[in-house]
Amino acid sequence: MPNERSRLETTPNDVQTSTAPYPNEIPPKPPRLSLLMMFRLGLFQLGLGMMSVLTLGVINRITIDELGVSAAVAAGAIAMHQFVAPARVWFGQMSDSKTLLGMHRTGYIWFGSAVFTAVSFLAVQVVWQLGASLESVGWTGATTGWALTLAGVFAIYGLALSASSTPFAALLVDVSDDDNRSKLVSVTWSMLMIGIVIGAIASSVILKQVGLDSPIEQLQASVNRLFTIVPIAVVGLTIIATAGVENKYSRFSQRSSLAEREDGIGFKDALKVLTASRQTGIFFTFLLVMSVSLFMQDAVMEPYGGEVFGMEVSETARLNAYFGLGTLAGIALTGFAIVPRLGKQRTVRLACMGVAIALCGFIVAGVSGQPESLMVALGVFGLVSGVLTAGAIGLMLDLTAAETAGTFIGAWGLAQAIARGTSTVLGGAVLDLGKAVFSAPVLSYGLVFAVQAVGMCCALTLLRRVSIQEFQENARAAISAVMENEMD
Repeated sequence: MPNERSRLETTPNDVQTSTAPYPNEIPPKPPRLSLLMMFRLGLFQLGLGMMSVLTLGVINRITIDELGVSAAVAAGAIAMHQFVAPARVWFGQMSDSKTLLGMHRTGYIWFGSAVFTAVSFLAVQVVWQLGASLESVGWTGATTGWALTLAGVFAIYGLALSASSTPFAALLVDVSDDDNRSKLVSVTWSMLMIGIVIGAIASSVILKQVGLDSPIEQLQASVNRLFTIVPIAVVGLTIIATAGVENKYSRFSQRSSLAEREDGIGFKDALKVLTASRQTGIFFTFLLVMSVSLFMQDAVMEPYGGEVFGMEVSETARLNAYFGLGTLAGIALTGFAIVPRLGKQRTVRLACMGVAIALCGFIVAGVSGQPESLMVALGVFGLVSGVLTAGAIGLMLDLTAAETAGTFIGAWGLAQAIARGTSTVLGGAVLDLGKAVFSAPVLSYGLVFAVQAVGMCCALTLLRRVSIQEFQENARAAISAVMENEMD
């Protein structure tokens, strides 16, 4: 069968497809992405950054500070969008094997974006009902029902987010080649940070007229307006970012033989590959501990600004801007200045130390009671967090075998989501514990930051045991064994 033989002898990027007009004709490769097109794709990530401010920032602050809901309850409900993260694997496989609106990636991206933006508005309406029930009847069955409803809404939000963001990550792979993919990832990741900054500024502007003593009706009107304007803007950004990109730039059809082979690797087989090497277990344990320790303050930072520093809602929303700008600078410095000089593992090691020190800076700022000192501490924390994030992602790519890159990247996203969900719940729970033990708010919040610093030191200990060479020697054998079993 000469046609079959010629197909198998082509490279993955030049695989013949059934759409070729002649059996032996190799379709031309799609054009390469320009830098402008990379920034255009990054508009989707920019929208995700804006939405993260609304969910983790504004909703969390209002639920805890303005409505008096327990921090553990509020954080637990919001964390549900992270705990449905295993669906990312399923949505990724769906976008590989089934088209939506005639496309493998774009249809899922649009559908998920439309759903999670609409659900965000629904979530804030449930928050108002939860607060009203708590104020009128206390913690009764009705109030508990609203809390569970909020958790369910955030679960739907998380599913829609997975349906959109996972195919988008696959689209980035489809439209890029090995020699420009790292540039594309850097641009889109930076756009995510810019989105956080823009979302923080937009929230601050729209909520500027709302003070700590404002009537609940005024607060509701401003917040509802925010949750109308931003989601509509995010849907628009999603369409602008992706319309026509897949049809023009995607190499998916030319790589269809590899895509079909990846379909044979299910979730159980992926876990076998991930756990086959001792180094994989060590690194993912480091990743979980590091991520939990890095993000615990997400659930408490804005309430910290309101309760300890007496900041207005608009001011605490603006805190995300300081963190986002610092993180953006850290990511840029890591790729262009730090890693080339120090290497990935040493960069991550120093960044872990820097994060622990910056967390202690939050406590010092609380003791001083000066909002300016908190803003400086957040900027420094964002800077070292950016270095740690970029360094850890680079290290993760080194701990990825090329034959199952999609499986490892999917597992990375799943591990990060689980860590983020855990950190949100843990941050709220530790804050509640601190309030039960200490009478001074600064000590209650300081306990959260102290636990984070200790966790970061534990992550540093795990990092010393990571060996890229050992992983690479073991992973390939494990992948070959899994693929041979599937063929049998």
